[in-house]
Amino acid sequence: MTRAALLAALALAACAAAAAEPLRTAPVELRDMDLSYSAEAVVEAVRQSTVSAQIAGRIVELRFDVGDYVKKGQVIARIDERAATQAEAASVAQVREAQAALANARAQYERSKQLLAQKFISQAALDKSESDYRAAQARVSALLAGAGVAATERSFATIVAPYSGVVSARYVELGEMAAPGKPLMTGFDPSSLRVVATVPQSEVAAIQAGARARVEVPSSGKWIDVRNIVIVPSADPRTHTTRIRLELPEDVRGVYPGVYARAHFVTGSALKLLVPRSALVRRSEVTAVYVVDAKGEPRLRQVRLGEAADESSIEVLAGVRPGERVALDPVRAGMAGRPGPRP
Repeated sequence: MTRAALLAALALAACAAAAAEPLRTAPVELRDMDLSYSAEAVVEAVRQSTVSAQIAGRIVELRFDVGDYVKKGQVIARIDERAATQAEAASVAQVREAQAALANARAQYERSKQLLAQKFISQAALDKSESDYRAAQARVSALLAGAGVAATERSFATIVAPYSGVVSARYVELGEMAAPGKPLMTGFDPSSLRVVATVPQSEVAAIQAGARARVEVPSSGKWIDVRNIVIVPSADPRTHTTRIRLELPEDVRGVYPGVYARAHFVTGSALKLLVPRSALVRRSEVTAVYVVDAKGEPRLRQVRLGEAADESSIEVLAGVRPGERVALDPVRAGMAGRPGPRP
């Protein structure tokens, strides 16, 4: 037997074995499900900030880039601090000079008090010494404050993360000049995310009464139970809509600010006819399922869908009846069965 013939035989045997295995099916269920109002929404970060430069200078170090996770207090960038260091040194030198002058003024004041007691000088001379002493004290205080400002400005050359988070944008490159107020990086805390939806004012009362919601993220196929619902106490006078914030759990992964989402607010309950999502077949504009009869033969039947119930089930408005079984593997069902009549 040639190799091609052997491969063909093995393929036929595999097909025969697959055909011999019974199709996996699931029943069409009538279940009491939540009625919900759905609204388009977007994910946003509760804590998101842009770190900017506070002094001028050349950027000499960038330790993180977009997508990197940064812990609170880690250095994310450095600015050339030589000018700030020189300014701090000059301030320290001025403080030392003023302290020396203060020591001299204090000694002069003490001597003047002794001379006045011995009546070698007048009261006016003592007052002049005291005034010089007080002025020297004030000068030292002012220069100490200036030295503190210089030290603070020098610390601005090292930019640290204000909280733990992920870098979402970087606006500068190594070697560029920084200026006060120039944005350097933007980051957000992935453990504090929320979804913001805009709903008509007519739906707010029902949403408040239900006080429950779930968030669907179509891009990842996730359904997330929210921690809290906050209805913003204001409305848009042009669109007559209200913003609602839905806080997501801290352990959500794969969801980032700006991602499109759908908010499903619970407003009541009703019986719904459900089928598994995996049983659906989409051919052009037709949506159908393979209904398996009592003999185990699958027949294609067109259905009309309603709203998504959860991650695994979807509502069916017409095409199937409660108790019927549908094939969970439409590809195998299509190979094993034949198209049936469409109701």
